[in-house]
Amino acid sequence: MALPVRRSRDDRPAPVPPGIAGWDPFDDIERLTGQLSSYLESWKQLPSLLGEAFTPPADVEETDDACVVEIELPGIKRDDLDIEVAGRLVIVHGQRKEKERVGILRRRERIVSRFHHEVTLPGDVAEDGVQAHLDVGVLSLRLPKPEAEWPRRIQIR
Repeated sequence: MALPVRRSRDDRPAPVPPGIAGWDPFDDIERLTGQLSSYLESWKQLPSLLGEAFTPPADVEETDDACVVEIELPGIKRDDLDIEVAGRLVIVHGQRKEKERVGILRRRERIVSRFHHEVTLPGDVAEDGVQAHLDVGVLSLRLPKPEAEWPRRIQIR
């Protein structure tokens, strides 16, 4: 790979500044890659270091008579969940706890901390009929609409 050469007005190559002659661009790239890797590793641990909650992914579906919220919570037990419904707001929070280990932990990528998820529904909820199921790591909430909000079929006369 040829390096660019600065030329003077009389078309002779300009003298090379000291330190440039032994410069290897691949050394700089390797050093930069190492720095980026260490920064990314420290960012992975940031939520657990700060004690902040993570937000699990969720889907919200509206049908004629209810809203269905599905939240991915793998490895979470029923006893570690709290669900609150207040008007149009649904709040799910809890904690993914550290499991007891027998051997030496060689690598840790899973987040062990509190989680918090809020969903604002498009309409009111009949709080008496709310149902919650935790199955295969997915929390499913069925939040029925009050009958006054159900669609009505109007007959034409």
